[in-house]
Amino acid sequence: MIEQATEIVRRFNNIYGETLVEPEILLPSNAACLRLPGTDGKAKMSKSLGNCIYLSDDADTVQKSVMSMYTDPTHIHVSDPGHLEGNTVFTYLDAFCRPEHFERYLPDYPNLDELKAHYQRGGLGDMKVKRFLANIMQELLEPIRQRRQEFAQDIPAVYDMLQKGCADARAVAAATLDDVRRAMKINYFDDAALIEEQAKRFAAEK
Repeated sequence: MIEQATEIVRRFNNIYGETLVEPEILLPSNAACLRLPGTDGKAKMSKSLGNCIYLSDDADTVQKSVMSMYTDPTHIHVSDPGHLEGNTVFTYLDAFCRPEHFERYLPDYPNLDELKAHYQRGGLGDMKVKRFLANIMQELLEPIRQRRQEFAQDIPAVYDMLQKGCADARAVAAATLDDVRRAMKINYFDDAALIEEQAKRFAAEK
């Protein structure tokens, strides 16, 4: 969609002059956040597959989702060397783990690199890593859950916010359409020069 919109804007500006602004894609700087896999290790989260973590999930549901995450099928025993590639737990840690989380939830390790290194050489169980991730996810989602509960107490206010947002969006869209009509010279009702020209034309025909 971004590519199509950019092409449309470029073609329009090439024909009618610089009127529209090219869209810019906004991507997270953390590559792991670009596309998170489902909790079962599938390519993406899907409601039909039941492999999602929802912002509306309560703490128990999030805990169960994290503790059932796909890791490394060859990492059967704690002593077995583990693999990071395709390991959903470590993908989520790459996305959400910050240095301060170790001090709060896993002080045995100074950082994520050390945790990964221990897992790869063996001697670190999946459950310990999952519990660490679960704590991080709970910390991340708890403020969102609280805000959601607050808004749930006042649904009319939510609709008011949505209505205001729609009104603001319509105003911006209308202004953009005005620019487009002006550039294409089809702003018939606002073009004073055109109206005057037509008035003179039809006056001359009398």
